[in-house]
Amino acid sequence: MKLMPQEIEVWYLIPAIRKELTKIFLSDLKISQKKISEILGVSEGAISQYLNSKRGSELKFSRKEKEEIKKTAKKIIKNKKSHEELYKLSIKLKGCDSLCEWHKKHDSSISKNCEICIH
Repeated sequence: MKLMPQEIEVWYLIPAIRKELTKIFLSDLKISQKKISEILGVSEGAISQYLNSKRGSELKFSRKEKEEIKKTAKKIIKNKKSHEELYKLSIKLKGCDSLCEWHKKHDSSISKNCEICIH
């Protein structure tokens, strides 16, 4: 399956980030699912799907990447700017090891030393 970096970002990276943020908001910050849906600008049904691994489960982040997501979760709560912080995080993670490995695994035309997403 050939995917452009932008497609991967929209279909896999952003949902995976939202899933991790949802888990952090719920378990670490004790925020309700309803409030999480408001913060992330998605439906309560989407939040339920993130929690039940029906959405955003294709990509698995490393411990280091999850720490970045956790920092962003705290910034979102502090600054009340979820879209801005989500955008910054997606830029930071779009060339991350987990995403590159996923892309190479699902697209055999990608070379082993690909740097498309990094630039």
